[in-house]
Amino acid sequence: MERDTMENAMPSETPELTIVIPAMNEEDSLATLHARLVDVCGKACDDAADSFEIVFIDDGSTDSTWERMVELSGQDSRTKAIRLRRNFGKAAALSAGFSVARGDIVFTMDADLQDDPDEIPRFLSALSGRSEEPTGADQEGTRAKSSPSGESPSYRSERRVITLDVVSGWKRVRHDPWHKVLPSRVFNALVSGITGVRLHDHNCGFKAYRREVLAELDLYGERHRFIPVLAAARGWKVGEIEVQHHPRAHGKSKYGLSRLGKGILDLMSIYLLTDYARRPLHLIGSAGLVSFGLGTLGLLYLSARWVITRLGEGDALHLHSTAIFYYCILAILFGAQCVLAGLIAELIVSVSAARDRSLRGLQRGPGSVFSPGSGIAPGSGIASDLAFHHVSYSVSQIAGFGDRSIGGVGKTSIKATD
Repeated sequence: MERDTMENAMPSETPELTIVIPAMNEEDSLATLHARLVDVCGKACDDAADSFEIVFIDDGSTDSTWERMVELSGQDSRTKAIRLRRNFGKAAALSAGFSVARGDIVFTMDADLQDDPDEIPRFLSALSGRSEEPTGADQEGTRAKSSPSGESPSYRSERRVITLDVVSGWKRVRHDPWHKVLPSRVFNALVSGITGVRLHDHNCGFKAYRREVLAELDLYGERHRFIPVLAAARGWKVGEIEVQHHPRAHGKSKYGLSRLGKGILDLMSIYLLTDYARRPLHLIGSAGLVSFGLGTLGLLYLSARWVITRLGEGDALHLHSTAIFYYCILAILFGAQCVLAGLIAELIVSVSAARDRSLRGLQRGPGSVFSPGSGIAPGSGIASDLAFHHVSYSVSQIAGFGDRSIGGVGKTSIKATD
């Protein structure tokens, strides 16, 4: 992985808000969205000049989306744009945006104008605990869990203000076709039931995060849909607010029924990572012990039957002609292999943890690229907090970052390769 630092290109003042917007073939909606964001964010930040920034990510568009982004970044110094070499997916696009986000609060939203920028102040109120309005979950008499321990993310509980770290939007009334709404509702029910993080709309792309949360998350594949789950697994407080959802004005949806199967597979992966990432033997070994135990009990039963039929009258039991005998042997072998696989997984986790500690020491130690005196501070927009995260995208062009250029467009380069 190669990164040019950009330390001289970034403004010295850290913005309060960063709006990260991945887009693919959304040329017709960008100008309207940008104008509304500038207006809303300016009011939310008391019209301070550099109090917010907007980061567009072009995820392999084939229309004029990138040209529109470059145009907007040229008109407004607070607007930046990143172009990926091809379509890497929403998680990779968000990861690219997070790597340059400098705001204390980071928003994500779609570029299709279905998310309403006017909701941003309500997200900020929810994060700070200032809102008197109950969450969407509270309005139905239930509360979304903020952590595996089941702590409620309600803004006010027993007269005590509770601040949130992640706020997810809930599109109670959706203006999408059925083939997009149905898989989403099934997926949301599965995620809430399996992970215990009970949000109505895990799929909603309109979310707000404290920057510290994103520094601990590693996005790739389709994991962007599980950011609240991953955050809750680390103890961050997660909640939701009901948001307005508009019909799509331009373009067409990129999702449908096909993502349900992928989502279920991703859910299995997330369940393993959040509950058993540091103790895989407890999951794999437990299944192995159950299988081994059942196989052993079956063989003991067959052995007893074999002895009894030999001592008594009647036909003798021949084990080789009994199907259950082979099933028991397979169960014992499977159980032993699961226990062995669990032990190997524990060894891998242990080695990985030791490597991570070494990397953190290298990152923070004397003379490291992120050490004091290096000129690169956490939160400076150089992705120092995310330096060793998985990189699943490649950037071809950027705009709005400074004085140097890449590919003839933009002024400073960031390169990330697989």
